[in-house]
Amino acid sequence: MLRMAQRSLQIALAGTALALAMPAAAQTPPNVLVVGQIAEPQSLDPQAVTAVNDFRILVNIYDGLVRYADGTLEVEPSLADSWEVSEDGTVYTFSLREGVTFHDGTPLTAEAVKFNFERMLDEEHPYHDTGPFPLAFFFSAVDSVEAVDELTVRFTLSEPFAPFLSNLAYPTGLIVSPTAVEEQGEDYGRNPVGTGAYKFEEWASNQRVVVTRNEDYWDGAPQPEAVVFRPITDSNTRVAEMLSGGLDIMVEVPPDSMSDFRDASDFAVHEQAGPHVWFLILNMREGPFTEKAARQAVNYAIDKRALVEDVLQGTAEIAAGPIAPAFAWAYNEELEPYPHDPDKARELLEEAGYDGETVTFYVTEGGSGMLDPVAMGTAIQADLAEVGMEVEIETYEWNTFLDQVNPGLEGKADMAEMAWMTNDPDTLPFLTLRSEAFPEEGGFNSGYYANEEVDALLNQARISTDPEERAELYREMQAIVQEDAPWAFVANWKQGAVTTAAVQDFRLQPSFFLMLHDVTKQ
Repeated sequence: MLRMAQRSLQIALAGTALALAMPAAAQTPPNVLVVGQIAEPQSLDPQAVTAVNDFRILVNIYDGLVRYADGTLEVEPSLADSWEVSEDGTVYTFSLREGVTFHDGTPLTAEAVKFNFERMLDEEHPYHDTGPFPLAFFFSAVDSVEAVDELTVRFTLSEPFAPFLSNLAYPTGLIVSPTAVEEQGEDYGRNPVGTGAYKFEEWASNQRVVVTRNEDYWDGAPQPEAVVFRPITDSNTRVAEMLSGGLDIMVEVPPDSMSDFRDASDFAVHEQAGPHVWFLILNMREGPFTEKAARQAVNYAIDKRALVEDVLQGTAEIAAGPIAPAFAWAYNEELEPYPHDPDKARELLEEAGYDGETVTFYVTEGGSGMLDPVAMGTAIQADLAEVGMEVEIETYEWNTFLDQVNPGLEGKADMAEMAWMTNDPDTLPFLTLRSEAFPEEGGFNSGYYANEEVDALLNQARISTDPEERAELYREMQAIVQEDAPWAFVANWKQGAVTTAAVQDFRLQPSFFLMLHDVTKQ
């Protein structure tokens, strides 16, 4: 089997080299999936990254205690085959599957699970430093983790925490090998070891990440011998590679290419609505957007219908607020999107005392859930110019863009594009709209929005055990945030992917993850 995997890897690399050198003649190797991604991953350490681009690789290398059931955001067993929750909602006891091993041969135990969460939660842990934005806030209610016995692990929470199980299914909850972390240290993110359907083999920077089939996978070995994830930032190049046979799967298809693939018999188009919000972060710490009227003016100035119908060609819907309609139980249906009203925008800019200063706008070339960011940025620039706001665009490659935006816009830009795909209505507002989520506090509130009422509503929703009460708290929060306009609310995306006719049993997931365990290639 090892020799077969090595041979598959050689074939995959040869096929990738051919695709890079001769797009018109490229063919992917047999029984190897080649996936066209939108960017180079930042890291393959699940406790160090936040981008769906990275998640699409991670979920095939690792497992969590639980996972999302196919086609849903509902939680089902994974590394834990069962669990119990105390009546007061503060103690979760998980029973682990027997006989599961990490790719390095070490066993999955309760102590290994404990290591993972203490690594995130304990600042004194020797391997705690996973990057500038530790992701412990997904599990901030966890007071202690106890290895009850070899296959039983118990989490005690400081208070009820409604998103806990959902967050365990999110990539931050994926379980890494403690032995590998200890051996690799700071290099672990480039040498990942999990329990998943595929084992890590190679990361050639800006060329490929290669994973090979885990023959001993507890949920059954996948059919493909290897998967090659290729970062192809330019969307036109990605489309050309797909058309020429250099890719088996392409994610984040440019909207203007969807119809071409639909009409081609050699390809299958996949679409899936999900919890996605595309917005502009507005800098509330300095510049014109410290004034609410100016922020509202931006929302009125942008012709969102033209963006979703012309630029995105119907692959998205107009957004009304910070929570996506996909979370139907928590979505505030009474909110109407800001209409396109240039006259109202001019009136509000005058009220805000806007003096014509040039606004700096960060745009990315492409990235997770960013749709068609350059074209959208250019259209937004024109809309704002129409109401008298001069906008200067600065364009960055995705990972460079994140390095610019995530630490905060102060001293850099007045606004920036952003997109989030989330697992729970709590996640996006909790990480980006609370006053305690400023970048210097370890959050992603890069525009420095602060509203005490919003803070209180989000904190209460997290601990509410009554679904109706929790939903109402989110609805109240959405109404306040829409009025305050810390963002320009633009679009909710319907994700798209294309596969060749040889690829079977492929499904997009509402989580936006790329689950390849059940995918086959004829």
